[in-house]
Amino acid sequence: MFMGEYQHSVDAKGRLFIPARLREGLGDLFILTKGLDGCLFAYPCQEWQDLEQKLKSLPFTRGDARAFVRFFFSGASECEVDKQGRVLIPGNLREYAKIERDAVVIGVSNRVEIWSAKVWEVYRAKAATSYEEIAEKIVDFGF
Repeated sequence: MFMGEYQHSVDAKGRLFIPARLREGLGDLFILTKGLDGCLFAYPCQEWQDLEQKLKSLPFTRGDARAFVRFFFSGASECEVDKQGRVLIPGNLREYAKIERDAVVIGVSNRVEIWSAKVWEVYRAKAATSYEEIAEKIVDFGF
């Protein structure tokens, strides 16, 4: 399980340090793709394979399902952690997530998310104001 929030900088070559606690779960090779809410999702290979199987079951006759799967897989990239614990984030993914220099790496249960520090601050501030309201709504999901 992934959890925690870590702030790091992306170097001039587009490499980002992945905290040791998160690297342990991700492994030396993992999948990075376009996430939701303007961040990147990082999945361990096994979790990615499980997710891929679920996405394969979506009806290909539905336009919205096709669009989501195309977007999700076209942005995916295998990433390898170097000896210093860094990973090269492809340029198209840095651009998508608006990651220039400062980044926030967070653990979210079965995945790791990588955010632009600026985008994360805006998102976090907005989510914090509605945290209790959201908690009340998710009770309907059996919590």
